[in-house]
Amino acid sequence: GNPMGYMTDERLMIKETAAQFTDDVVIPIANKLDPEKGMMPRELLDQMAEMGFFGIRAPAKYGGSEMGAFEYCLIAEELSRGWMSVASVIARSAYTLIENIPGWSEAKKQDYCERSVAGDFLVAMALSEPNTGSDLASISCKATREGDEFVLSGSKYWCTFADGADAIIVYARTAEPSNPKRRHEGISCFLVEKPRGALPENCDGHSIPKIGYFGWNTYELAFDGCRVPAENMVGEEGKAFASLASGLEVARAHTASRSIGAAQAALDVAIQYSHDRVQFERPISEFQDIRFKIAKMASEIEAARQLNYYVCDQIDQGGRCDKEASMIKWYASEMAERVTSDALQILGGAGYTQHFPVERYWRDARLTKIFEGTSEIQLRIISDQILGKPKFS
Repeated sequence: GNPMGYMTDERLMIKETAAQFTDDVVIPIANKLDPEKGMMPRELLDQMAEMGFFGIRAPAKYGGSEMGAFEYCLIAEELSRGWMSVASVIARSAYTLIENIPGWSEAKKQDYCERSVAGDFLVAMALSEPNTGSDLASISCKATREGDEFVLSGSKYWCTFADGADAIIVYARTAEPSNPKRRHEGISCFLVEKPRGALPENCDGHSIPKIGYFGWNTYELAFDGCRVPAENMVGEEGKAFASLASGLEVARAHTASRSIGAAQAALDVAIQYSHDRVQFERPISEFQDIRFKIAKMASEIEAARQLNYYVCDQIDQGGRCDKEASMIKWYASEMAERVTSDALQILGGAGYTQHFPVERYWRDARLTKIFEGTSEIQLRIISDQILGKPKFS
């Protein structure tokens, strides 16, 4: 066995490299751009591509590193210590989706996957709708077949990076469910290509004003006769919901790692501040309340980190861990809100200013309890696994 547990020499090196990149590149950009709600610069994405961050889990034949969920989450945690949006953009590489497009030749898949790994073909995801959030099986956006094209009509909400991406992955209904209890049937997935910096033709949209998660825009979209080639359908027609559900474990571990990174960053700032800030003729790090707060914060972060390591390890070994993936998604996001809030408290009034980045970590951590399946949805999944689904509905 490995005496260091999960952390091999290679993994320590990967973590150290991502940490260095975060310190040198990401944090200065975030500290400048987040307060002015600026966009992640293209140069940053190009630098990330050079580091291999868009191809962590991709096959070598596409230029990827062929590593696992473990390495993916190690890197995401470090990037999130800088800016959560930067840790999120690495999930926009589309090689796993492109591999599942049955209408494409191997040569075309190869070309697009190589571009994805090079950060040159990134996607936005359009799942949610104004009236459909957690209840994704109820989407009403339609895709109607017309010859060798599908025509999209309907609204989407929370589509982050809709403008900056090279394509939008749209989930739309191609058939009405035969049985109202099987609403997840008849949902298909489409790759809608578009120019970078613009929305697709016959798709209108505007940016939603958020309280955090800056660095990129999050859109409300209205598709009105937007055409997509039938060969751009991802996976089987009407079966997109099942394939969506199968990729959730990695997404939840990735979200947990983003939560952990934000919490760690806030703790780091709080520790430094507690040494520097003098009150009553001593640094506040000498006061037991501050010391115990920091001890609890560090313990909670480490508990989350270790459970996430376990989940990633299970994913990479092909084990089933949907319950544990929901547990870590729930625990890490709830933990991050508490820890970032405690860090803000340690800074006192300074914490409530933009002179320190703790307010950014706090605002961004708050989102992790909502996206990628809310805390409530995770608790439903966990309790259903432990107790069985409720009988009296």
